[in-house]
Amino acid sequence: MSIHDGVSRRGAVQALGGGMGVLGLADALQAASVTDKAPHFAPRAKRVIHLFMNGGPFQCDLFDPKPALNKFAGKRPPGADLRTERPTGALMAVPFKFSRHGKSGLEMSELLPNTARLADDICVIRSMHTDNPNHGPALFMMNNGTLTPNRPTMGAWLTYGLGTENRNLPGFVVCCPGRPVRFAELWSNGFLPGEFQGMYVNHSNLDPRRMIPYLENSTISGADQLRQLELMRQLDGRHRDQRPGDPNLDARIRSMETAFRMQIEAADAFDVSREPARIREAYGKGHFANGCLLARRLAERGVRFTQIYYGNSQPWDTHTNHTASTRNLCRDIDQPVAALLSDLKERGMLDETLVLWGGEFGRTPTTENADGRDHNPWGFTVWMAGGGVRGGIAHGATDEFGFKAVEDKVHVHDLHATILHLMGFDHEKLVFRHGGRDMRLTDVSGTVIRPILA
Repeated sequence: MSIHDGVSRRGAVQALGGGMGVLGLADALQAASVTDKAPHFAPRAKRVIHLFMNGGPFQCDLFDPKPALNKFAGKRPPGADLRTERPTGALMAVPFKFSRHGKSGLEMSELLPNTARLADDICVIRSMHTDNPNHGPALFMMNNGTLTPNRPTMGAWLTYGLGTENRNLPGFVVCCPGRPVRFAELWSNGFLPGEFQGMYVNHSNLDPRRMIPYLENSTISGADQLRQLELMRQLDGRHRDQRPGDPNLDARIRSMETAFRMQIEAADAFDVSREPARIREAYGKGHFANGCLLARRLAERGVRFTQIYYGNSQPWDTHTNHTASTRNLCRDIDQPVAALLSDLKERGMLDETLVLWGGEFGRTPTTENADGRDHNPWGFTVWMAGGGVRGGIAHGATDEFGFKAVEDKVHVHDLHATILHLMGFDHEKLVFRHGGRDMRLTDVSGTVIRPILA
């Protein structure tokens, strides 16, 4: 039975020690919480799972086959002098084979045999491009639509626009077994109210009490916690009445209320040990596998935006030892990604869950340090599945060597506009007044990628 149900919520409050005498306070907390909001039009998706390959995978190893790379390996053709982070040398061959999969015949690499079985559900965008070849600015662009920090991130905008389906859990959760470059700036609420910031979870230890430390208050009962919250709301209300127009107090009290309610449901939501053995075996082992399983558990419990970073720092940043590293990285993600998509399909959730895969940019077809590849913002690949996108297609193209997007180019602003569209928003109208103008995720540009919509 869902915690959303009134009887279950009452039982949960009683279990916390509140008893029937504090139900009025619990109902008051529920009513004062962030409410569900209405999108601009009927959405195709209710939630997003973002599988983030921090560091930047090389598109031509995985989803964008370029036979010319092997044909002209060792040469440096015209067009290889695009500005990247570091100087690079000649073209480097791709040792991995591509083949067609599914009824659609979508081409995918031998490195991803399990994911390839879901080819008819995947929409590959081969013509992505961004504005900067360095990790920090590119990470900000992919997450918050600008090259600079301290702006609201995509998950913050979506929870601001839609509210939450489950008031007992945060609407925006970020899982990473360590610290990606720039860390909390990548899930910031920016100038939006503080309640829309992402909740960071280090899932390197799967004990929910370690993932979410200090979740339970061992010193006072649930009833006393409710009374504290009510007193704080009253005091903050007086303070706010004297200072109108400042949302910080409301955000603070709502965050405390969410933390209180998380005692009811978070221990279950983050406990993957409660999954049947066959499900855990389907996802495989390792941090990323556990993150994908967590993402599905959070999605079915109403979390709007779940972001799974592949690993600590920049694992896909293959400036050296690229070929062997890529083989190992793909071996680690292939089974969990396929399991996540299959699991969502079997539960009837994929149609309303948008899954996004990719990094902050791609990598160069030219070599660095003998067997490495540098950053490439000019042309790279992401893919989406479910949530209203057409499966089994490849949209756009890079040039014959994979240097640069040349056909049906897609900027990060276009990607964000499309994600917002699938979630029911006109990206030009989901705005927040700040600094004297209406701010938005897509800044001052962005076009919905209509050919990929189902």
